[in-house]
Order: sequence, then C-alpha cells, then structure tokens
Amino acid sequence: MGVAWTGSEESFQEFIDKYGLTFPQISDDSGSVYTRFEIAYQPALVIVKADGSRESVAGSVNGDLLDQIIREAS
Repeated sequence: MGVAWTGSEESFQEFIDKYGLTFPQISDDSGSVYTRFEIAYQPALVIVKADGSRESVAGSVNGDLLDQIIREAS
C-alpha cells in the first residue's frame, strides 16, 4: 500500500498516474500512519511480516532490492 504524507489531491493523483501505480494508495495528511510505523521521511518502505514485526528501508527501492526484501520476509 502506498501512503502519501502531505500534498493536494491533485498532486497525489498526478504521482499515481506518472508512475502507473496499481496498488492501493492512501493519503495520510495527519501523519498517523507514518507515526505508527515510526517513519519520519519519504520515500521509505515498511515491510510488515506475518508475525507483526517490521523492517524499514529509508529511500527509494528498486525492483531487485524489493524482490530480495520480500524473499527474506517470507
């Protein structure tokens, strides 16, 4: 799930369209999702594992790194 921290609905939709995002997106103007997962920056990736533990990665993630993270989390 993608989480946008701040910005207008227009810029939010432009980002989704520009990158062809097909997974669910939510707006988090209050910052409550970022606070819950202790993320203070964008971009960031949080993997929530089946046992509830999580792994955070600061910065953008390319396809190879994402595949590795998913394999290790399984």
